[in-house]
Amino acid sequence: MNDRPNDIKRIRPEIPSARVHDQMSSEERFQNETIRPILKLQDPLLIEIFRNYITKHKNVFYDLSIQKRTDYIENAIHKDMKFRNGIKGIIIGQFTVDEYLRYAENSSALNKRMMNIAKERLLSHIQLFERPMVLTKVS
Repeated sequence: MNDRPNDIKRIRPEIPSARVHDQMSSEERFQNETIRPILKLQDPLLIEIFRNYITKHKNVFYDLSIQKRTDYIENAIHKDMKFRNGIKGIIIGQFTVDEYLRYAENSSALNKRMMNIAKERLLSHIQLFERPMVLTKVS
C-alpha cells in the first residue's frame, strides 16, 4: 500500500529546538514542522550539492578568506537562481501533497525561510568545505 505522506514524515528527524505553539505565525509553524526537519534530513545531500557547486565554479571558493567564503555561500543561496532552485527542489520534493498545498499559499515568504535555513546549514558546515587532497601514486 502506498502511504507516502506517513512514510515521508516518518523518516524526518525530530528537532527538539524547533518548537511549535499557538501564538506563532503559520509561516513559522510550517518552518518548524516541515522545513527544518527536511533540511536536517537532506543535510548530507546539501553539503554534496554545495561541493559540486564549488567545483563547477572553478574552485575559487578554496582560495577565499573565511569572511569571503561566508559571502560566497550567501551569494550562492540568494543570487544564483539555478543553485537556489536546486535547493528548493530538494526541499519541496520531500513535501507531502498537503504540505505542498500549504506551501503554495505563501511560497514567497516560505522560500525566504527555506533559503535562510539552507544558508545557515551550509555556514555551520563551512569547515567541511576545504580543498580536497590530491593523492599521488608512488611508484
